Amino acid sequence: RPSQQCSAAAAEDGDDYERPCPWIPGKKKKKKITCLAICLIASPILILLVSRRGSPFPSMSGWASPSRMYASKGSKRDVLMGGLLVPGLDERTCASRYSSAMYRKNTARSPCRHLVKRLREQEALQRRCGPGTAAYWRAAERLGSRRNGTAGADDEGCKYLVLVPYRGLGNRMLAMASAFLYAMLTGRALLVDRGESLADLFCEPFPGTSWLLPPEFPIKNLQDLTGEAPESYRNLVQSDRPATSVSELPYVFVDLDHGCTYHDKLFYCDDERHFLHRAPWLLMRTDGYFPPALFLNPAYQDELDRLFPRKDSVFYLLAHYLLHPTNKVWGLITRFYDSYLRDSDERLGIQVRVFDGDTPFKHILDQITACTSQERLLPEVVEQEPSSFPAPAAAATAARSKAVLMTGLNSWYYDNIRSRYWQSPTATGEVVRVHQPSHEEHQLSGSTTHDMKAMAEMYLLSMTDAIVTSGWSTFGYVGHGLGGLSPWVMFKPENLTTPDPPCRRAVSMEPCLHGPPFYDCRVKRGADTGKLVPHVRHCEDMSWGLKLVHPE
Repeated sequence: RPSQQCSAAAAEDGDDYERPCPWIPGKKKKKKITCLAICLIASPILILLVSRRGSPFPSMSGWASPSRMYASKGSKRDVLMGGLLVPGLDERTCASRYSSAMYRKNTARSPCRHLVKRLREQEALQRRCGPGTAAYWRAAERLGSRRNGTAGADDEGCKYLVLVPYRGLGNRMLAMASAFLYAMLTGRALLVDRGESLADLFCEPFPGTSWLLPPEFPIKNLQDLTGEAPESYRNLVQSDRPATSVSELPYVFVDLDHGCTYHDKLFYCDDERHFLHRAPWLLMRTDGYFPPALFLNPAYQDELDRLFPRKDSVFYLLAHYLLHPTNKVWGLITRFYDSYLRDSDERLGIQVRVFDGDTPFKHILDQITACTSQERLLPEVVEQEPSSFPAPAAAATAARSKAVLMTGLNSWYYDNIRSRYWQSPTATGEVVRVHQPSHEEHQLSGSTTHDMKAMAEMYLLSMTDAIVTSGWSTFGYVGHGLGGLSPWVMFKPENLTTPDPPCRRAVSMEPCLHGPPFYDCRVKRGADTGKLVPHVRHCEDMSWGLKLVHPE
């Protein structure tokens, strides 16, 4: 035990303060102890406030911070989708990146380690070669001067894929996911033509760089390029030019429109390592989803098998990595979901696309009701009212609720389905509420406001528990693909007649390739490409189309 007497030396030394005893606090220590006591008293109150649900300290963006979301889900891995996304990006600029997973009950598929590794490598490539870097400006300068393409092909190891997506928003989203996969397979940095509304719809997917093609890009009027261009892949194949001649071109243009020619589709068989690798710039115009064709190319099969052990998860994983709604669009999505869908016991999406004009048709309404009835997705209605009604409190607790989200350009189908469940009770006692966010009447592709509503509705469809979609519709493909849902597909009517059966459950959640190749890359002759490998089959809604499935 220390001495209870303090030394008098301090006073003799003439110090202005008393030297404290080892165990008796001096004046400064008294102040420290007082501060410590205040902190100890206040800390339980602070802990209580911070740990409360509905914390009074909202994040600046208006959405929950990633740390709160990790806690609510129980695992950081859930928000990052098993490593698909990288942590640490500013959520204030893109709230949907980390919070979209919280609006779905389950993650349908998780990425494998090899896919996560390749995504990190692609991000590094995008940062090294993307807009604003010295490598990009040198490559763009050579392209503008139309100098020999090979001269700078190895400059920083940078090669480029410039995507020109077009048609409706569903088409463009499918095209972006497809081009991104091709860029990963071939070691190219992906740049996307921004068009009229791309920057208003999607967050930047790559950390520390942009995927938007700079306005100063030397090749103008990209939307006007066709397969007739002298730099097109079609002309290279038709003229039977040697591979070395590719290096003489400033770029190679690939036209993958759903109606492209036989020679355009030979691109799907091209071994990039022996031909197109000579072109530092590859320009691609497409309006659809083409990964099924890549799975038929022997040059990519081994890598694709490592990237996607589950063959029916390609679009789901690529889209959740790449396509994040901007805060403006995310606000449309979350406000509608919280107002109309969140509190229901079950949510059903019904996506209606009519290809015979904007006028509503009764045979399509009959198809919707027949499909949802036969597949037991919606309850039947009865004409006779019940003899007695429960008290409001009892009805609220006993009745199971089902929210129906309908999307389409016309409100007539929504009005009829809603009236059906308003005017008559259900046979099961369920409460059915029908909602439609918008009805634009006409498709206005390229209009920013129209595209924002379309994107919001595709994401809302992905947040349902089950979904019915219209055959041939890329809008529907994106909706069920984002949600990881195998849809009930309504067949395209013929002769204004309701198909029988009205719909069929799809074998996978993958979109359909509408313009597939009919050529076997291995034996180099025509073939039924839906029968070459077990994981590529014909689509339910389009007999000649191709889609990825996971063979059981």
